Amino acid sequence: MAPKWRELADKLADRIRSGEYAPGQQLPHIRDLVEAGEGSKSTVHAAYKALEAEGLITSSRGHGTLVRQQAPLKRLGIARYDKAKWRDGDEVAFIADRVASGRAYRRGEQTQTVSRVAAPPAVAEAHGLPVGADVYARARLVKEGDQPTHTLTSYYRPDHVEGTRIVDPKPGPAGRGGGFRVLYDAGYEIDHMREQLFARVPTADEAKLLQLTPGEWVVELHRTTFTADGTVVEFAIGVHAATRFAWEYDFQVPDSARD
Repeated sequence: MAPKWRELADKLADRIRSGEYAPGQQLPHIRDLVEAGEGSKSTVHAAYKALEAEGLITSSRGHGTLVRQQAPLKRLGIARYDKAKWRDGDEVAFIADRVASGRAYRRGEQTQTVSRVAAPPAVAEAHGLPVGADVYARARLVKEGDQPTHTLTSYYRPDHVEGTRIVDPKPGPAGRGGGFRVLYDAGYEIDHMREQLFARVPTADEAKLLQLTPGEWVVELHRTTFTADGTVVEFAIGVHAATRFAWEYDFQVPDSARD
């Protein structure tokens, strides 16, 4: 027989999935459920903790317990890097995701800080540099409204970006078209990419920065960006809140025997 808190958690989960409790709606206070005979304070608290760990609700001081928004952002694959978006317009990659998801956005929802750092091993390997060599790190925190969705830190060789908007120390985006447009204007037109994805438990600092609920994982992205001649012009590491994205890829199926 399931414990009382599990029975209550299942009952509330059914109401959430049926739409009786809508996304963004506040759930009853613990004391209200206790008074309604749903169980003791510890029972209701345990049920809420289970729902939070399962990604159905979120709790925060001052806002109470809310039903989590269940429709994740589309995180596009190839389409988010369409040159026409950033070269000819101002639709940088995170905005392309918002447009595809039918969600509002502001450019200010992506921050930027730039620093010159010693290349960590993964960065050095990607750029073909010695470990500890100087590179520029362009770190962004991206939010949807007040909620962080992911971080992304791009690493560049100084000889590629020195004197460009990418290394401008002022906070904020790198200007119209973002970093890819800056590289394009500097003579480094991006041609192809390699992306690797890793699911893992977040660090304590990542959980705090991304406002993750207990038990929520992250997806770590490694993106290597090349010019047509194979020069690596950017290596980026992103950390994404796993439940806030749906990764979407649309591509031509290859036929290597014919090609």
